[in-house]
Amino acid sequence: MSDLADRLRALPGFPEHLPELDTATLPEDPGELVLAWLEDAIASGARQPHALTLLTRGEDGAPEGRTLILKDVDEHGYHVATSRRSAKGRQLAADPRAAMVLFWRETGRQVRLSGTVAALDAEASRRDWLSRPSATGEVDPDWQVYALRPERVELMQAREDRRHTRVLYTRPDGIWEHRLL
Repeated sequence: MSDLADRLRALPGFPEHLPELDTATLPEDPGELVLAWLEDAIASGARQPHALTLLTRGEDGAPEGRTLILKDVDEHGYHVATSRRSAKGRQLAADPRAAMVLFWRETGRQVRLSGTVAALDAEASRRDWLSRPSATGEVDPDWQVYALRPERVELMQAREDRRHTRVLYTRPDGIWEHRLL
C-alpha cells in the first residue's frame, strides 16, 4: 500500500452514533423516507443537505456526474435545473435516463435514485430562474427545470460495523416493491 492509502484508511469514518433504519416499518412509497431523511438533514444543520450528484450519459455512453442542488420534490419527481445548452442539458435531451445520489455523512445516509427525467413547463423554469441570487429580472430562455421520476430507489443507512442496511425499491408495474439488499 502507498502512503496515501495508509492515510486514507486512517481518516475518521462515520460518527459514533448513527440512526438505525427499522426495516419492519418501511413505507410503501420510498419518497416518504427520502423526504424524512432530507428533513432530518435540514433540521440537523448539515451543510448543503440539498446537494446531490446528477449522473447522465455522455455522447460516448460513459456516465458523467456533477453536483447540483435539489430544487423541489413533488408528483413530477425530484427537481434540478440547468441550461438546456449545458452539457447536462444536451445529454438529457439525447437520453433522458439519469440517476441522482444524495449523501448525508452526518447521519451515514445515502439515497440513489434512477429513472427518466422530464422537462417541466416554462413557468416552473421562469420561477426558478427569477429566484436565483444572480437573477436580474430578465428570464433566461434556455433555463430549464427538470424532474427525475424514479423507477429505482436505493436507501442506505450506514452502520458502525460497516454492515450497512440497504433497501431497494423498484416499480415494475407502477407499484412500489422493496427488498433488503
